[in-house]
Amino acid sequence: MTEKVAGMKQKKTKLKDFLENISVLQWILTFLLLGLACIGLMVYLMFTSLWPLPTLYFIWQLKDWHTPERGGRRTAFVRNWKMWKHVRDYFPMKLVKTAELNPNKNYILGCHPHGVMSMGAFTSFSTEACGFMDLFPGVRSCLCILGGIFKVPLYREYAMATGCYPVSKPSLEHLLSKSGKGNAVVIVIGGAAESLLSLPGVNTVYVKQRKGFVRVALEFGADLVPVYSYGENNIFHQVIFTEDSVGWRLQQLFKKLMGFAPCLFVGECWFWMPYHCPVTTVVGSPIPVPKRPSPTQEEVDHYHGLYVEALAKLFHGHKASCGLSDSHELRIV
Repeated sequence: MTEKVAGMKQKKTKLKDFLENISVLQWILTFLLLGLACIGLMVYLMFTSLWPLPTLYFIWQLKDWHTPERGGRRTAFVRNWKMWKHVRDYFPMKLVKTAELNPNKNYILGCHPHGVMSMGAFTSFSTEACGFMDLFPGVRSCLCILGGIFKVPLYREYAMATGCYPVSKPSLEHLLSKSGKGNAVVIVIGGAAESLLSLPGVNTVYVKQRKGFVRVALEFGADLVPVYSYGENNIFHQVIFTEDSVGWRLQQLFKKLMGFAPCLFVGECWFWMPYHCPVTTVVGSPIPVPKRPSPTQEEVDHYHGLYVEALAKLFHGHKASCGLSDSHELRIV
């Protein structure tokens, strides 16, 4: 089947280059600082004459607490911001389709690798910059991220508007059984552990011990789809601490307490800006999964094995067209 591609590079002017840099800087600052800024703003307002505003918001947030796990509040307006196309063109990024996704079925898309910030996954599946809806008509991409984000005042509204959801069992259950058909639930499988393995030129995926997503797929009969973002590990250079060093221990402790690991990284400008490296996100072929309300461990292991095999096949089948040498290997841990 002929591949379909969206998100091609545009010819740039000085204005275009400026808009791309500002858009990417906005994304980086949002990822790193918006949560803290929202918390700080609400605390500050509590000690001013405007204290009724955060008070009313907190009351409303408590009533609205479970909305992220019950379908959220995604808006086409935010997902179609022109800014996201500038982010796409900065690298550039593109989304590649290798097989059809039936809009009458639900899917779990396992995205690899995590990289430092999962910019390929966000741009491809939480915005329309790469043309997901055009490539997969009738299918809705739902990127699942760290649940703690949806507890942060104000920040949660922004995350929901882009079509992000908590990567929790109630959230997955709602998306796969109570939101109709045509849902492509995207999970960055490796999570925090994989982010710490992100190195330029190295393709390592943390998936051998990650089987929960396979169990969920079996429980709801959602087909599994491997996804690989070539170049994701190249957009930042990360400082890797040796095992058992003080830095490594602090990262592991933070990951255990907070659910994500702080990465020390540098970019090409001001240490914030990522390198201009192409990122190509390839969506593989679905793996048919039967519905098993109470899957056995043997069934989970079987379909996990099929998934890992399909992921490796996807990687090797497209690595040459995505700028890697034929000798490049995928390290599965």
